[in-house]
Amino acid sequence: MLPRTQSPAGSLLLVLSLFVWAGLVAGISFLEAPLKFTAPHITVPLGLGIGRIVFAALNKLELALCAAALLSAAVRRAPVNVWVALSLLSTVLLLQTLWLLPALDLRATALLAGRPPLPSHLHNTYIGLEVVKLLTLLLAGSWAYQWATRARHPEPALAHPQHQLA
Repeated sequence: MLPRTQSPAGSLLLVLSLFVWAGLVAGISFLEAPLKFTAPHITVPLGLGIGRIVFAALNKLELALCAAALLSAAVRRAPVNVWVALSLLSTVLLLQTLWLLPALDLRATALLAGRPPLPSHLHNTYIGLEVVKLLTLLLAGSWAYQWATRARHPEPALAHPQHQLA
């Protein structure tokens, strides 16, 4: 039986949480969000209402996937490069959760109430952070996968030369 730190389940959870998270970000932030406004009969208020619901749900899923990734990386004692990526991901997610999403939600609420907000760079900042997050998720997932497969299949030890008798 493998020791707890060598359990493949922890590695699988780490890799899956990173790639599922990447898929959600790619599908929602870069596909659903821009396309919804091209659908027939979608007004800006309707699109904003849908967007608020979708991004609130995405944020909750992201927090759960981030927690799963951090927990599995801790249990499996992931290497430094994976931890650096997880730190960046956690920082971006916390910035979005605690500052950016609430600020964008206030703007959407004002717009829905008929009060167009002043121009700002919040939306572009969110898009930029989503790009950083997606690239970091793909990189971290790749590193975690490479590390997990090396850990499960270590390279064979160098063969000891046999002593030959003359």
